[in-house]
Amino acid sequence: MAFSNTSSLTINCNGSLIDLKSPKVMGILNVTPDSFYDGGTYSKLSDVLKHVEHMLTNGATFIDVGAYSSRPNADDVSETEELERSVPVIEAISKTFPEALISIDTFRSSIAKACVNAGASLVNDISAGQLDKEMMPTVATLQVPYIMMHMKGTPQTMTSNTNYDNLTKDILFYFSEKISEANTLGINDIILDVGFGFSKTREQNFELLDHLDSFNITGLPMLVGLSRKSTIYKTLNTTASKALNGTTAMHAWALQQGSNILRVHDVKEAMEVITLYNALKSN
Repeated sequence: MAFSNTSSLTINCNGSLIDLKSPKVMGILNVTPDSFYDGGTYSKLSDVLKHVEHMLTNGATFIDVGAYSSRPNADDVSETEELERSVPVIEAISKTFPEALISIDTFRSSIAKACVNAGASLVNDISAGQLDKEMMPTVATLQVPYIMMHMKGTPQTMTSNTNYDNLTKDILFYFSEKISEANTLGINDIILDVGFGFSKTREQNFELLDHLDSFNITGLPMLVGLSRKSTIYKTLNTTASKALNGTTAMHAWALQQGSNILRVHDVKEAMEVITLYNALKSN
């Protein structure tokens, strides 16, 4: 298992160098009717732009646009529908907020290409190229940062793919292969996401959290997606809508373990965690 030529915590987004040594927030924008927490909330373009403005004002560096729900057992969405949901939204955000750094959350290379052409500056792929063999070559051609996540199977099958010999080591090996492939293709900026909730049980999610600092060996920035997930709210015997406090606690732990980007529904609260974390580190 080798991680050569990968050490960089600075990424290039549309010519702007973003230093991830200081943690950043990625605000979630789901333009889907069935996402687990906010599905259907932002179906009107006016609501989308209002929410984006709110997230940017509260300190989000990135806006992550998702038009395909990847919650467990979610319905499959056609390529055409995903395209129709995502491209107009990205075009509108780019026009209204030209300073915004937009990420497109997709595993389809055609969607990634269309959305980058529409104004996105990062690609966030839950499958790390496994569900579309053209994804990595496309990202290499587009020359945008690539977020690669760990998942086994698909959103429809991942809950039955939770067997590991050694959870942390297996995921590290997975990333070693994916990073090597990306480097060979010429992808310059890679961000890792261990995939909390994706093909992992609740117990495995906590085990992974406990060993999150193991992934610092890669030398790559790490994105964490824990916001309001079932690992948090089921453990607390509550609901996603009441899981903000638990999410904040987990974000603090993730930052301590070396995370560089918090992908969140609640930007203001995540920024407060980062502010306090930075103040603690400075002493």
